Amino acid sequence: MPLHIFEPRYRQMVARCVEGDSRFGLVYHDPDRDGPFHADEARVGTVARILKYQPLPDGRSLIFCVGEERFTIREEIEDGAPYYEAVVTPYQDAGDAGPDLAERRRGSIGLFHRVLREAVEAEEPPPEIDESSEVAFRIAQTIRVDPAWQQSLLETRSESERLDLIDILLRTVLAAHARGEWHPDGDGDEDLSAM
Repeated sequence: MPLHIFEPRYRQMVARCVEGDSRFGLVYHDPDRDGPFHADEARVGTVARILKYQPLPDGRSLIFCVGEERFTIREEIEDGAPYYEAVVTPYQDAGDAGPDLAERRRGSIGLFHRVLREAVEAEEPPPEIDESSEVAFRIAQTIRVDPAWQQSLLETRSESERLDLIDILLRTVLAAHARGEWHPDGDGDEDLSAM
């Protein structure tokens, strides 16, 4: 995920991360819907790790990050930093591994590839998705969709349930495309919620 860091408080945070383990937390927040941000207990976020850091002459920077794991906020830390800090704990799945999960993952990958072929009309080969990994998260990171929907996916504690959410979205896109109600926007960054 590419990020442009320009706010002074996040410049300071990124500088601290680059000097340390290159990790920071991301928590979704919509100020129009939720008002001012608070590091409320039990909010779910993602640990991001900075893979590439490019400082710019004016103090801004460009970073490229990858999401590593989910966390939940235990409590906010108030130490005077201009950005939010919190004590967090891992946010794990409830567990639903089994023989059916591998088949479900293959089905979701097939459906995703079908959307790319039929609705997006992608000319490039579909991305390789390792079916032994978190397939729902892998598919979700390749599509543009409402951030609140992405947050609900992040908070879902079962890969099977996440695959259900992904499949519903993908089937909705295929149906809307078949009715002529959804078309790719042409820039290669398809908004699957724009139906």
